[in-house]
Amino acid sequence: MTQTLAADRARLLELVKELAVVHGKVILSSGKEADYYIDLRRITLHHEASRLAGRVMLAMLDDAGIEFENAGGLTMGADPVGTALMHAAGDAGRAIDAFVVRKAQKSYGMGRQVEGPSVDGRNVVVLEDTSTTGGSALTAVEGVRKAGGNIVAVAVIVDRDTGAKERIEAEAGVPYLFIFGKDELGLD
Repeated sequence: MTQTLAADRARLLELVKELAVVHGKVILSSGKEADYYIDLRRITLHHEASRLAGRVMLAMLDDAGIEFENAGGLTMGADPVGTALMHAAGDAGRAIDAFVVRKAQKSYGMGRQVEGPSVDGRNVVVLEDTSTTGGSALTAVEGVRKAGGNIVAVAVIVDRDTGAKERIEAEAGVPYLFIFGKDELGLD
């Protein structure tokens, strides 16, 4: 890891702890209850943190040897992550397109579930800001596969260590990568 990347990762961790971790009882999108909430939209839509997330996510995927041409996931959590990654790649002179997966295929217009540049025949990384059960990422994987994309990995900013990694790797058959584990955030 370069010194610049290490500094980017350290600053991103600092911002996640400062801006995104909210303590108190909450019900997650999975329906599970937790003593804290990690609101990563406070990171992925933040002027500084978004750029850091894109650079660190791209470097993590590169370090893992993941070769891909498109990145995105289920709307809405994945949308700003895909955009941040697309811009980080562009800043590095690389052409990586973002995409958005709707929860269900449209019944009007072109009837698409995956919006943006075509994923058909392309290597794709499915993104999410954080995952508890893996359900959102798996919905995105299914939609992208129906659209002809070749899923090469699922990647998230924060892994809650609640079984998403194991479920996604078992059901989608691809690696699950994350920038931070909940232990790095000081959460039990």
